[in-house]
Amino acid sequence: MQIVADYSSLVSGVVSKSVKGGEVIIPMGVLALLESEMNLKKIDGFVGSKELIALKTLAEDGKIELRFTGEKPRFVSKENADWEAREISKMETATIFTCSEVQDRIARSLGLSVMFFKQDQAAELSIAKFFDKTTMSIHIKEGLEIFAKKGQPGKWDFVKVTEKVFTREIVEDFAQEIVEKAERNSNAFIEIDKEGATVVQYENYRIVITRHPFSKGSEITAVRPVKILTLDDYKLDPTLMERFEERAEGIVIAGAPGAGKTTFAQALAEFYSAKKKIVKTIEHPRDLSVSKMITQYGHLEGDPAATGEVLLLVRPDFTVYDELRGTTDFEVYSDMRLAGVGMIGVVHASRAIDAIQRFLGRLEMGVIPQVLDTVIYLVGGQVSKVFELEMLVKVPSGMTDADLARPIVEVRDFFTKKAEFEIYTYGEETAIVPVRESAASNPLAKLAEEEIKHYFQKNVTKSNVVVKVTGERNAIIYVDAEAIPRVIGKQGSNITGVEKKLGMKFDIQDLADLPKTEAFGGQEVNYDLDENKNAIVFYFEKSFCGRQVDFRLGEEYLFSAVVSKKGKVKIGKKTDVGKKMAQALHKGQEIKVLL
Repeated sequence: MQIVADYSSLVSGVVSKSVKGGEVIIPMGVLALLESEMNLKKIDGFVGSKELIALKTLAEDGKIELRFTGEKPRFVSKENADWEAREISKMETATIFTCSEVQDRIARSLGLSVMFFKQDQAAELSIAKFFDKTTMSIHIKEGLEIFAKKGQPGKWDFVKVTEKVFTREIVEDFAQEIVEKAERNSNAFIEIDKEGATVVQYENYRIVITRHPFSKGSEITAVRPVKILTLDDYKLDPTLMERFEERAEGIVIAGAPGAGKTTFAQALAEFYSAKKKIVKTIEHPRDLSVSKMITQYGHLEGDPAATGEVLLLVRPDFTVYDELRGTTDFEVYSDMRLAGVGMIGVVHASRAIDAIQRFLGRLEMGVIPQVLDTVIYLVGGQVSKVFELEMLVKVPSGMTDADLARPIVEVRDFFTKKAEFEIYTYGEETAIVPVRESAASNPLAKLAEEEIKHYFQKNVTKSNVVVKVTGERNAIIYVDAEAIPRVIGKQGSNITGVEKKLGMKFDIQDLADLPKTEAFGGQEVNYDLDENKNAIVFYFEKSFCGRQVDFRLGEEYLFSAVVSKKGKVKIGKKTDVGKKMAQALHKGQEIKVLL
Protein backbone atom coordinates (compact mmCIF):
# COMPACT_ATOMS: atom_id res chain seq x y z
CA MET A 1 0.00 0.00 0.00
CA GLN A 2 1.28 3.45 -0.92
CA ILE A 3 0.52 6.34 1.40
CA VAL A 4 0.98 10.07 0.82
CA ALA A 5 1.33 11.81 4.17
CA ASP A 6 0.08 15.40 4.02
CA TYR A 7 1.00 18.23 6.43
CA SER A 8 -1.97 17.76 8.79
CA SER A 9 -1.32 14.03 9.25
CA LEU A 10 2.33 14.63 10.16
CA VAL A 11 1.68 17.39 12.73
CA SER A 12 -1.10 15.24 14.23
CA GLY A 13 1.29 12.28 14.61
CA VAL A 14 -1.19 9.77 13.11
CA VAL A 15 0.99 8.33 10.32
CA SER A 16 3.55 6.45 12.42
CA LYS A 17 0.77 5.16 14.68
CA SER A 18 -1.50 4.00 11.81
CA VAL A 19 0.75 2.70 9.05
CA LYS A 20 1.16 -1.09 9.02
CA GLY A 21 3.58 -1.45 6.14
CA GLY A 22 4.04 -0.47 2.51
CA GLU A 23 5.50 2.81 1.27
CA VAL A 24 5.06 6.23 2.86
CA ILE A 25 5.60 9.15 0.45
CA ILE A 26 6.43 12.63 1.78
CA PRO A 27 5.92 15.52 -0.70
CA MET A 28 8.80 18.02 -0.76
CA GLY A 29 6.27 20.84 -0.37
CA VAL A 30 5.24 19.33 2.98
CA LEU A 31 8.89 19.02 4.02
CA ALA A 32 9.53 22.67 3.02
CA LEU A 33 6.53 23.80 5.08
CA LEU A 34 7.75 21.90 8.16
CA GLU A 35 11.21 23.41 7.69
CA SER A 36 9.69 26.90 7.48
CA GLU A 37 7.66 26.29 10.65
CA MET A 38 10.77 25.08 12.50
CA ASN A 39 12.76 28.14 11.43
CA LEU A 40 9.98 30.29 12.85
CA LYS A 41 10.14 28.26 16.11
CA LYS A 42 6.49 27.22 15.71
CA ILE A 43 5.34 24.12 17.54
CA ASP A 44 3.79 22.43 14.47
CA GLY A 45 7.18 22.35 12.77
CA PHE A 46 8.83 20.59 15.71
CA VAL A 47 5.95 18.12 16.12
CA GLY A 48 5.96 17.32 12.38
CA SER A 49 9.75 16.86 12.35
CA LYS A 50 9.49 14.35 15.21
CA GLU A 51 6.91 12.43 13.20
CA LEU A 52 9.37 12.32 10.29
CA ILE A 53 12.04 10.93 12.62
CA ALA A 54 9.57 8.27 13.82
CA LEU A 55 8.86 7.28 10.21
CA LYS A 56 12.60 7.18 9.44
CA THR A 57 13.09 4.79 12.39
CA LEU A 58 10.30 2.52 11.08
CA ALA A 59 12.00 2.52 7.67
CA GLU A 60 15.40 1.62 9.17
CA ASP A 61 13.74 -1.24 11.03
CA GLY A 62 12.37 -2.54 7.72
CA LYS A 63 8.73 -2.02 8.70
CA ILE A 64 7.97 0.52 5.97
CA GLU A 65 9.56 2.15 2.94
CA LEU A 66 10.03 5.92 3.11
CA ARG A 67 10.38 8.14 0.05
CA PHE A 68 10.56 11.90 -0.48
CA THR A 69 9.41 13.15 -3.87
CA GLY A 70 8.64 16.32 -5.77
CA GLU A 71 10.45 19.62 -5.94
CA LYS A 72 10.80 22.34 -3.36
CA PRO A 73 8.02 24.83 -4.13
CA ARG A 74 8.76 28.40 -5.06
CA PHE A 75 6.23 29.62 -2.50
CA VAL A 76 5.92 27.71 0.77
CA SER A 77 2.37 27.53 2.13
CA LYS A 78 -0.08 25.02 3.49
CA GLU A 79 -2.27 25.35 0.39
CA ASN A 80 0.66 24.52 -1.93
CA ALA A 81 1.70 21.58 0.27
CA ASP A 82 -1.84 20.15 0.20
CA TRP A 83 -2.05 20.67 -3.58
CA GLU A 84 1.23 18.79 -4.11
CA ALA A 85 0.03 15.91 -1.89
CA ARG A 86 -3.05 15.53 -4.13
CA GLU A 87 -0.96 15.65 -7.31
CA ILE A 88 1.39 12.92 -6.03
CA SER A 89 -1.59 10.82 -4.90
CA LYS A 90 -3.01 11.07 -8.41
CA MET A 91 0.27 10.17 -10.15
CA GLU A 92 1.21 7.35 -7.77
CA THR A 93 -2.36 6.03 -7.30
CA ALA A 94 -1.65 6.34 -3.56
CA THR A 95 -3.94 6.97 -0.59
CA ILE A 96 -3.71 10.35 1.12
CA PHE A 97 -3.48 10.31 4.91
CA THR A 98 -5.02 13.53 6.25
CA CYS A 99 -6.57 15.08 9.35
CA SER A 100 -7.84 18.11 7.39
CA GLU A 101 -11.53 18.13 6.53
CA VAL A 102 -10.83 20.50 3.63
CA GLN A 103 -8.18 18.17 2.18
CA ASP A 104 -10.53 15.20 2.60
CA ARG A 105 -13.38 16.88 0.69
CA ILE A 106 -11.23 18.26 -2.13
CA ALA A 107 -9.39 14.94 -2.65
CA ARG A 108 -12.63 12.93 -2.71
CA SER A 109 -14.17 15.36 -5.20
CA LEU A 110 -11.17 14.63 -7.47
CA GLY A 111 -11.76 10.90 -7.13
CA LEU A 112 -8.64 10.29 -5.04
CA SER A 113 -8.25 7.64 -2.35
CA VAL A 114 -8.31 9.26 1.10
CA MET A 115 -7.90 8.03 4.67
CA PHE A 116 -9.42 10.77 6.84
CA PHE A 117 -8.59 10.75 10.57
CA LYS A 118 -11.53 12.54 12.13
CA GLN A 119 -11.12 14.72 15.19
CA ASP A 120 -12.12 12.79 18.25
CA GLN A 121 -11.98 12.94 21.99
CA ALA A 122 -8.34 12.14 22.70
CA ALA A 123 -7.00 10.48 25.81
CA GLU A 124 -6.21 12.67 28.79
CA LEU A 125 -3.00 14.69 28.60
CA SER A 126 0.03 13.35 30.44
CA ILE A 127 0.39 16.63 32.33
CA ALA A 128 -3.09 16.08 33.84
CA LYS A 129 -1.54 13.73 36.42
CA PHE A 130 0.21 16.72 38.02
CA PHE A 131 -3.15 18.35 38.81
CA ASP A 132 -5.33 17.65 41.82
CA LYS A 133 -8.55 19.28 43.03
CA THR A 134 -6.70 22.28 44.49
CA THR A 135 -4.21 22.88 41.65
CA MET A 136 -4.69 26.19 39.83
CA SER A 137 -1.70 25.84 37.49
CA ILE A 138 1.44 23.81 36.88
CA HIS A 139 4.80 25.15 35.70
CA ILE A 140 7.19 22.89 33.77
CA LYS A 141 10.62 24.18 32.78
CA GLU A 142 13.65 22.35 31.53
CA GLY A 143 16.31 21.82 34.19
CA LEU A 144 13.80 22.14 37.07
CA GLU A 145 11.28 20.08 38.98
CA ILE A 146 7.57 20.68 38.28
CA PHE A 147 5.96 23.35 40.46
CA ALA A 148 2.28 24.15 41.00
CA LYS A 149 0.02 26.84 42.40
CA LYS A 150 -2.37 25.20 44.85
CA GLY A 151 -5.28 26.88 46.56
CA GLN A 152 -7.64 29.54 45.26
CA PRO A 153 -7.33 33.11 43.92
CA GLY A 154 -5.71 35.32 46.55
CA LYS A 155 -4.85 32.38 48.81
CA TRP A 156 -2.46 29.90 47.23
CA ASP A 157 0.93 28.28 47.73
CA PHE A 158 3.65 27.69 45.15
CA VAL A 159 4.83 24.13 45.80
CA LYS A 160 7.05 21.50 44.23
CA VAL A 161 5.09 18.51 42.93
CA THR A 162 7.96 16.33 41.67
CA GLU A 163 11.47 15.61 42.85
CA LYS A 164 12.59 14.71 39.35
CA VAL A 165 14.38 17.35 37.26
CA PHE A 166 12.97 17.44 33.72
CA THR A 167 15.27 17.71 30.69
CA ARG A 168 14.53 19.70 27.53
CA GLU A 169 13.73 16.46 25.68
CA ILE A 170 11.03 15.51 28.20
CA VAL A 171 9.51 19.00 28.15
CA GLU A 172 9.46 18.92 24.33
CA ASP A 173 7.78 15.48 24.46
CA PHE A 174 5.04 16.97 26.64
CA ALA A 175 4.66 19.83 24.14
CA GLN A 176 4.47 17.43 21.20
CA GLU A 177 1.80 15.36 22.89
CA ILE A 178 -0.27 18.46 23.69
CA VAL A 179 -0.22 19.66 20.08
CA GLU A 180 -0.88 16.21 18.58
CA LYS A 181 -3.88 15.63 20.82
CA ALA A 182 -5.15 19.16 20.27
CA GLU A 183 -5.11 18.52 16.51
CA ARG A 184 -7.32 15.44 17.01
CA ASN A 185 -9.61 16.70 19.78
CA SER A 186 -12.79 18.48 18.72
CA ASN A 187 -12.84 20.29 22.08
CA ALA A 188 -9.32 21.68 21.64
CA PHE A 189 -7.63 24.17 19.36
CA ILE A 190 -4.35 25.98 18.90
CA GLU A 191 -5.24 29.61 19.65
CA ILE A 192 -1.84 31.22 18.98
CA ASP A 193 1.24 29.81 17.24
CA LYS A 194 4.04 32.34 16.86
CA GLU A 195 7.80 32.28 16.81
CA GLY A 196 8.81 30.67 20.10
CA ALA A 197 5.32 30.65 21.67
CA THR A 198 2.18 28.52 21.31
CA VAL A 199 -1.11 28.85 23.19
CA VAL A 200 -3.39 25.80 23.25
CA GLN A 201 -6.89 25.65 24.69
CA TYR A 202 -7.34 21.96 25.50
CA GLU A 203 -10.81 21.40 26.96
CA ASN A 204 -10.62 23.32 30.27
CA TYR A 205 -6.83 23.68 30.25
CA ARG A 206 -5.15 26.81 28.92
CA ILE A 207 -1.61 25.81 28.01
CA VAL A 208 1.23 28.17 27.06
CA ILE A 209 4.31 26.58 25.48
CA THR A 210 7.45 28.70 25.02
CA ARG A 211 10.91 27.89 23.71
CA HIS A 212 14.20 29.48 22.75
CA PRO A 213 14.80 32.22 21.60
CA PHE A 214 11.56 33.70 22.97
CA SER A 215 12.23 32.15 26.39
CA LYS A 216 15.42 30.91 27.95
CA GLY A 217 14.73 27.21 27.65
CA SER A 218 11.58 25.22 26.96
CA GLU A 219 8.68 25.88 29.31
CA ILE A 220 5.05 24.82 29.67
CA THR A 221 2.48 26.60 31.83
CA ALA A 222 -0.95 24.98 32.15
CA VAL A 223 -3.83 26.73 33.91
CA ARG A 224 -7.13 25.17 34.92
CA PRO A 225 -10.08 26.68 36.82
CA VAL A 226 -10.26 25.23 40.32
CA LYS A 227 -13.93 25.97 40.89
CA ILE A 228 -16.79 27.41 38.87
CA LEU A 229 -18.62 29.98 41.00
CA THR A 230 -21.98 31.71 40.71
CA LEU A 231 -22.76 35.23 41.91
CA ASP A 232 -24.55 33.68 44.90
CA ASP A 233 -21.21 32.23 46.05
CA TYR A 234 -19.78 35.75 46.39
CA LYS A 235 -22.52 36.77 48.85
CA LEU A 236 -22.69 40.24 47.32
CA ASP A 237 -24.49 43.18 48.89
CA PRO A 238 -28.16 43.25 47.77
CA THR A 239 -27.74 46.80 46.44
CA LEU A 240 -24.95 45.62 44.13
CA MET A 241 -27.07 42.69 42.92
CA GLU A 242 -29.89 45.16 42.26
CA ARG A 243 -27.52 47.30 40.20
CA PHE A 244 -26.47 44.29 38.12
CA GLU A 245 -30.12 43.53 37.43
CA GLU A 246 -31.36 47.03 36.66
CA ARG A 247 -28.65 49.58 35.84
CA ALA A 248 -25.15 48.19 35.24
CA GLU A 249 -24.39 47.94 31.52
CA GLY A 250 -20.81 49.19 31.28
CA ILE A 251 -19.01 46.96 33.77
CA VAL A 252 -15.27 46.63 34.20
CA ILE A 253 -13.83 43.87 36.40
CA ALA A 254 -10.34 44.82 37.58
CA GLY A 255 -7.63 43.33 39.76
CA ALA A 256 -4.08 42.08 39.84
CA PRO A 257 -3.12 38.81 38.08
CA GLY A 258 -4.60 35.87 39.99
CA ALA A 259 -7.20 38.01 41.79
CA GLY A 260 -10.13 36.01 40.36
CA LYS A 261 -11.27 38.41 37.59
CA THR A 262 -12.03 35.72 35.01
CA THR A 263 -13.92 33.59 37.55
CA PHE A 264 -16.09 36.57 38.48
CA ALA A 265 -16.67 37.41 34.80
CA GLN A 266 -17.84 33.82 34.20
CA ALA A 267 -20.25 34.07 37.12
CA LEU A 268 -21.63 37.39 35.83
CA ALA A 269 -22.03 35.97 32.31
CA GLU A 270 -23.99 32.99 33.64
CA PHE A 271 -26.08 35.35 35.80
CA TYR A 272 -27.23 37.32 32.75
CA SER A 273 -27.69 34.15 30.69
CA ALA A 274 -29.97 32.78 33.41
CA LYS A 275 -31.97 36.02 33.16
CA LYS A 276 -32.71 35.03 29.52
CA LYS A 277 -30.27 37.56 28.11
CA ILE A 278 -28.25 36.78 24.97
CA VAL A 279 -24.63 36.64 26.15
CA LYS A 280 -21.51 36.36 23.96
CA THR A 281 -17.80 36.63 24.71
CA ILE A 282 -14.71 38.05 23.00
CA GLU A 283 -11.58 36.20 24.14
CA HIS A 284 -8.03 35.76 22.95
CA PRO A 285 -7.36 33.02 23.91
CA ARG A 286 -10.83 31.55 24.51
CA ASP A 287 -10.56 30.09 27.99
CA LEU A 288 -13.75 31.07 29.85
CA SER A 289 -15.64 28.07 31.26
CA VAL A 290 -19.21 28.98 30.35
CA SER A 291 -22.36 27.07 29.45
CA LYS A 292 -23.31 26.17 25.86
CA MET A 293 -25.89 28.97 25.79
CA ILE A 294 -22.99 31.47 25.74
CA THR A 295 -21.08 31.58 22.43
CA GLN A 296 -17.36 32.32 22.69
CA TYR A 297 -15.74 34.35 19.90
CA GLY A 298 -12.05 34.83 19.19
CA HIS A 299 -10.40 37.57 17.12
CA LEU A 300 -11.72 37.30 13.55
CA GLU A 301 -8.66 37.02 11.31
CA GLY A 302 -6.64 38.28 14.27
CA ASP A 303 -8.61 41.54 14.44
CA PRO A 304 -10.81 42.26 17.51
CA ALA A 305 -12.48 45.12 15.63
CA ALA A 306 -13.75 42.62 13.03
CA THR A 307 -15.19 40.49 15.85
CA GLY A 308 -16.94 43.57 17.22
CA GLU A 309 -18.53 44.26 13.82
CA VAL A 310 -19.90 40.71 13.65
CA LEU A 311 -21.24 40.90 17.20
CA LEU A 312 -23.12 44.12 16.43
CA LEU A 313 -24.96 42.13 13.74
CA VAL A 314 -25.62 39.29 16.20
CA ARG A 315 -27.12 41.83 18.65
CA PRO A 316 -26.27 40.32 22.03
CA ASP A 317 -27.67 41.81 25.23
CA PHE A 318 -24.32 41.45 27.00
CA THR A 319 -20.78 40.73 25.81
CA VAL A 320 -17.90 39.67 28.06
CA TYR A 321 -14.58 41.08 26.79
CA ASP A 322 -11.70 39.08 28.30
CA GLU A 323 -9.16 40.80 28.41
CA LEU A 324 -8.77 44.50 27.56
CA ARG A 325 -5.09 45.04 26.74
CA GLY A 326 -4.33 47.14 23.66
CA THR A 327 -5.93 50.33 22.39
CA THR A 328 -8.04 48.38 19.86
CA ASP A 329 -9.58 46.32 22.68
CA PHE A 330 -10.66 49.46 24.55
CA GLU A 331 -12.02 51.00 21.34
CA VAL A 332 -14.08 47.88 20.51
CA TYR A 333 -15.42 47.76 24.08
CA SER A 334 -16.39 51.45 23.85
CA ASP A 335 -17.96 51.22 20.38
CA MET A 336 -20.12 48.27 21.38
CA ARG A 337 -21.18 49.94 24.61
CA LEU A 338 -22.12 53.18 22.81
CA ALA A 339 -24.09 51.04 20.33
CA GLY A 340 -26.25 49.85 23.24
CA VAL A 341 -24.68 46.47 24.01
CA GLY A 342 -24.15 45.71 27.69
CA MET A 343 -20.41 45.18 28.19
CA ILE A 344 -18.40 43.32 30.84
CA GLY A 345 -14.68 44.02 30.46
CA VAL A 346 -11.79 42.36 32.28
CA VAL A 347 -8.66 44.45 32.84
CA HIS A 348 -5.45 44.17 34.86
CA ALA A 349 -5.07 46.94 37.45
CA SER A 350 -3.21 47.37 40.73
CA ARG A 351 -5.87 49.78 42.10
CA ALA A 352 -9.55 50.26 41.32
CA ILE A 353 -8.95 53.75 39.92
CA ASP A 354 -6.28 52.37 37.58
CA ALA A 355 -8.99 50.50 35.65
CA ILE A 356 -10.54 53.87 34.75
CA GLN A 357 -7.09 55.33 34.16
CA ARG A 358 -6.51 52.88 31.33
CA PHE A 359 -9.46 54.34 29.41
CA LEU A 360 -8.01 57.87 29.58
CA GLY A 361 -6.17 58.86 26.43
CA ARG A 362 -8.19 56.27 24.52
CA LEU A 363 -11.57 57.97 24.98
CA GLU A 364 -12.79 61.52 25.32
CA MET A 365 -13.33 62.33 28.98
CA GLY A 366 -17.01 63.11 28.46
CA VAL A 367 -17.65 59.68 26.95
CA ILE A 368 -16.20 57.71 29.87
CA PRO A 369 -19.36 57.73 32.09
CA GLN A 370 -21.41 56.51 29.11
CA VAL A 371 -18.99 53.64 28.54
CA LEU A 372 -18.23 52.81 32.19
CA ASP A 373 -20.85 52.88 34.90
CA THR A 374 -19.59 50.22 37.33
CA VAL A 375 -16.02 49.24 38.25
CA ILE A 376 -15.60 46.04 40.30
CA TYR A 377 -12.18 45.63 41.92
CA LEU A 378 -11.24 42.16 43.21
CA VAL A 379 -8.67 41.17 45.80
CA GLY A 380 -8.14 37.52 46.72
CA GLY A 381 -11.20 36.42 44.75
CA GLN A 382 -13.54 38.77 46.63
CA VAL A 383 -15.09 42.12 45.72
CA SER A 384 -12.96 44.73 47.47
CA LYS A 385 -14.13 47.99 45.90
CA VAL A 386 -17.00 49.14 43.69
CA PHE A 387 -16.97 52.49 41.88
CA GLU A 388 -19.78 54.24 40.03
CA LEU A 389 -19.23 57.17 37.66
CA GLU A 390 -21.30 60.25 36.88
CA MET A 391 -20.74 63.37 34.77
CA LEU A 392 -21.33 66.68 36.59
CA VAL A 393 -20.66 70.36 36.01
CA LYS A 394 -19.16 71.88 39.17
CA VAL A 395 -16.14 73.51 40.71
CA PRO A 396 -13.47 70.86 41.39
CA SER A 397 -12.95 69.95 45.04
CA GLY A 398 -10.31 72.13 46.66
CA MET A 399 -11.04 75.07 44.35
CA THR A 400 -13.21 78.03 45.43
CA ASP A 401 -13.61 80.31 42.41
CA ALA A 402 -17.01 79.76 40.76
CA ASP A 403 -15.48 80.68 37.40
CA LEU A 404 -13.51 77.41 37.56
CA ALA A 405 -16.67 75.30 37.17
CA ARG A 406 -16.23 72.68 34.44
CA PRO A 407 -17.46 69.22 33.34
CA ILE A 408 -16.18 66.67 35.85
CA VAL A 409 -16.42 62.88 35.97
CA GLU A 410 -17.05 62.04 39.60
CA VAL A 411 -15.89 58.61 40.75
CA ARG A 412 -17.85 57.55 43.81
CA ASP A 413 -17.77 54.60 46.17
CA PHE A 414 -20.88 52.66 45.19
CA PHE A 415 -21.91 51.78 48.74
CA THR A 416 -21.20 55.06 50.59
CA LYS A 417 -21.92 57.33 47.58
CA LYS A 418 -18.89 59.32 48.68
CA ALA A 419 -16.77 60.93 45.93
CA GLU A 420 -13.22 59.56 45.96
CA PHE A 421 -11.82 60.90 42.68
CA GLU A 422 -12.60 63.61 40.16
CA ILE A 423 -11.54 63.51 36.50
CA TYR A 424 -11.38 66.80 34.64
CA THR A 425 -9.36 68.75 32.09
CA TYR A 426 -6.60 70.75 33.73
CA GLY A 427 -4.85 73.03 31.26
CA GLU A 428 -4.06 70.75 28.34
CA GLU A 429 -4.07 67.58 30.42
CA THR A 430 -6.73 65.31 31.84
CA ALA A 431 -6.18 64.93 35.58
CA ILE A 432 -7.41 62.33 38.05
CA VAL A 433 -7.53 64.10 41.38
CA PRO A 434 -8.30 62.30 44.64
CA VAL A 435 -10.99 64.01 46.70
CA ARG A 436 -9.09 64.50 49.93
CA GLU A 437 -10.76 64.61 53.31
CA SER A 438 -8.10 66.89 54.69
CA ALA A 439 -8.72 70.09 56.61
CA ALA A 440 -5.16 71.32 56.12
CA SER A 441 -6.21 74.02 53.64
CA ASN A 442 -9.32 75.06 55.64
CA PRO A 443 -8.47 76.92 58.89
CA LEU A 444 -12.05 76.70 60.23
CA ALA A 445 -12.21 72.95 59.67
CA LYS A 446 -8.77 72.57 61.24
CA LEU A 447 -9.97 74.47 64.31
CA ALA A 448 -13.10 72.30 64.49
CA GLU A 449 -10.95 69.15 64.39
CA GLU A 450 -8.85 70.36 67.32
CA GLU A 451 -11.93 71.29 69.37
CA ILE A 452 -13.67 67.95 68.68
CA LYS A 453 -10.49 66.06 69.56
CA HIS A 454 -10.16 67.99 72.83
CA TYR A 455 -13.80 67.27 73.71
CA PHE A 456 -13.50 63.52 73.03
CA GLN A 457 -10.30 63.13 75.05
CA LYS A 458 -11.73 65.11 77.97
CA ASN A 459 -15.26 63.68 78.11
CA VAL A 460 -15.40 60.42 76.12
CA THR A 461 -12.12 58.49 76.04
CA LYS A 462 -8.48 58.79 77.06
CA SER A 463 -7.56 56.84 73.91
CA ASN A 464 -5.61 58.31 71.01
CA VAL A 465 -8.03 60.38 68.92
CA VAL A 466 -7.68 61.67 65.35
CA VAL A 467 -10.48 63.76 63.83
CA LYS A 468 -11.13 64.29 60.13
CA VAL A 469 -13.91 66.78 59.30
CA THR A 470 -15.67 65.62 56.12
CA GLY A 471 -18.48 68.19 55.91
CA GLU A 472 -20.23 71.00 57.72
CA ARG A 473 -21.82 68.58 60.19
CA ASN A 474 -19.89 65.35 59.60
CA ALA A 475 -16.58 63.98 60.82
CA ILE A 476 -14.68 60.69 61.12
CA ILE A 477 -13.33 59.89 64.59
CA TYR A 478 -10.36 57.49 64.61
CA VAL A 479 -9.71 55.82 67.98
CA ASP A 480 -7.88 52.70 69.19
CA ALA A 481 -9.79 49.52 68.36
CA GLU A 482 -10.32 48.55 72.00
CA ALA A 483 -11.86 51.95 72.73
CA ILE A 484 -14.52 51.77 69.98
CA PRO A 485 -17.19 49.91 72.05
CA ARG A 486 -16.80 52.43 74.91
CA VAL A 487 -17.02 55.41 72.57
CA ILE A 488 -20.16 54.10 70.84
CA GLY A 489 -21.81 52.78 74.00
CA LYS A 490 -24.64 50.30 74.36
CA GLN A 491 -26.90 50.55 71.29
CA GLY A 492 -25.06 53.77 70.38
CA SER A 493 -26.10 55.65 73.51
CA ASN A 494 -22.74 57.36 74.16
CA ILE A 495 -22.04 58.62 70.64
CA THR A 496 -25.67 59.71 70.14
CA GLY A 497 -25.40 61.95 73.21
CA VAL A 498 -22.16 63.49 71.93
CA GLU A 499 -23.70 64.07 68.49
CA LYS A 500 -26.68 65.93 70.03
CA LYS A 501 -24.39 68.06 72.19
CA LEU A 502 -22.04 69.04 69.38
CA GLY A 503 -24.63 69.12 66.59
CA MET A 504 -22.64 66.79 64.32
CA LYS A 505 -22.73 63.22 63.02
CA PHE A 506 -19.67 61.05 63.72
CA ASP A 507 -18.34 57.92 62.03
CA ILE A 508 -16.23 55.94 64.53
CA GLN A 509 -13.36 54.01 62.91
CA ASP A 510 -10.29 52.04 63.93
CA LEU A 511 -7.17 54.20 64.25
CA ALA A 512 -5.24 51.48 62.39
CA ASP A 513 -7.33 52.28 59.27
CA LEU A 514 -6.20 55.91 59.19
CA PRO A 515 -4.26 56.59 55.95
CA LYS A 516 -0.60 57.18 56.73
CA THR A 517 -0.42 60.13 54.35
CA GLU A 518 -2.85 62.42 52.58
CA ALA A 519 -1.11 61.80 49.26
CA PHE A 520 -0.28 58.67 47.40
CA GLY A 521 3.18 57.25 47.93
CA GLY A 522 5.33 56.14 45.06
CA GLN A 523 8.63 56.39 43.29
CA GLU A 524 9.94 59.94 43.03
CA VAL A 525 10.76 60.83 39.42
CA ASN A 526 13.00 63.47 37.87
CA TYR A 527 11.68 66.18 35.59
CA ASP A 528 12.70 69.30 33.69
CA LEU A 529 10.77 72.48 34.39
CA ASP A 530 9.88 75.37 32.10
CA GLU A 531 7.99 78.40 33.38
CA ASN A 532 6.57 81.02 31.05
CA LYS A 533 4.11 83.87 31.38
CA ASN A 534 1.00 81.70 31.27
CA ALA A 535 1.96 78.22 32.44
CA ILE A 536 4.32 75.90 34.27
CA VAL A 537 5.36 72.90 32.16
CA PHE A 538 6.90 69.70 33.57
CA TYR A 539 8.85 67.51 31.11
CA PHE A 540 9.38 63.78 31.74
CA GLU A 541 11.21 60.90 30.07
CA LYS A 542 9.30 59.14 27.28
CA SER A 543 8.93 56.02 29.44
CA PHE A 544 6.47 57.93 31.66
CA CYS A 545 4.08 58.84 28.81
CA GLY A 546 0.55 57.75 29.67
CA ARG A 547 1.44 57.16 33.34
CA GLN A 548 -0.20 58.93 36.28
CA VAL A 549 2.01 61.15 38.44
CA ASP A 550 1.22 62.86 41.76
CA PHE A 551 2.47 66.38 42.56
CA ARG A 552 3.46 67.43 46.12
CA LEU A 553 4.65 70.63 47.69
CA GLY A 554 6.71 69.28 50.57
CA GLU A 555 4.34 66.80 52.20
CA GLU A 556 1.21 68.54 50.91
CA TYR A 557 -0.62 66.79 48.09
CA LEU A 558 -1.50 69.08 45.16
CA PHE A 559 -3.02 67.06 42.33
CA SER A 560 -2.52 64.10 39.94
CA ALA A 561 -2.19 64.14 36.17
CA VAL A 562 -1.47 61.85 33.24
CA VAL A 563 1.79 62.50 31.38
CA SER A 564 0.95 63.38 27.76
CA LYS A 565 2.20 61.55 24.67
CA LYS A 566 4.79 64.32 24.33
CA GLY A 567 6.06 63.61 27.86
CA LYS A 568 4.77 66.73 29.56
CA VAL A 569 2.23 68.05 32.09
CA LYS A 570 1.14 71.68 31.71
CA ILE A 571 -0.48 73.74 34.52
CA GLY A 572 -2.02 77.13 33.82
CA LYS A 573 -0.87 79.89 36.18
CA LYS A 574 -4.40 81.24 36.54
CA THR A 575 -5.57 78.08 38.30
CA ASP A 576 -5.42 77.73 42.09
CA VAL A 577 -2.78 75.04 41.91
CA GLY A 578 -0.83 76.98 39.27
CA LYS A 579 -0.77 80.08 41.48
CA LYS A 580 0.39 78.00 44.43
CA MET A 581 3.15 76.34 42.39
CA ALA A 582 4.37 79.66 40.99
CA GLN A 583 4.62 81.16 44.48
CA ALA A 584 6.48 78.10 45.75
CA LEU A 585 8.97 78.18 42.88
CA HIS A 586 9.68 81.87 43.41
CA LYS A 587 10.38 81.11 47.09
CA GLY A 588 12.75 78.30 46.09
CA GLN A 589 10.50 75.55 47.50
CA GLU A 590 10.76 72.03 46.07
CA ILE A 591 7.94 70.42 44.09
CA LYS A 592 8.08 66.64 44.22
CA VAL A 593 6.61 64.37 41.54
CA LEU A 594 5.78 60.75 42.42
CA LEU A 595 4.95 57.93 40.01
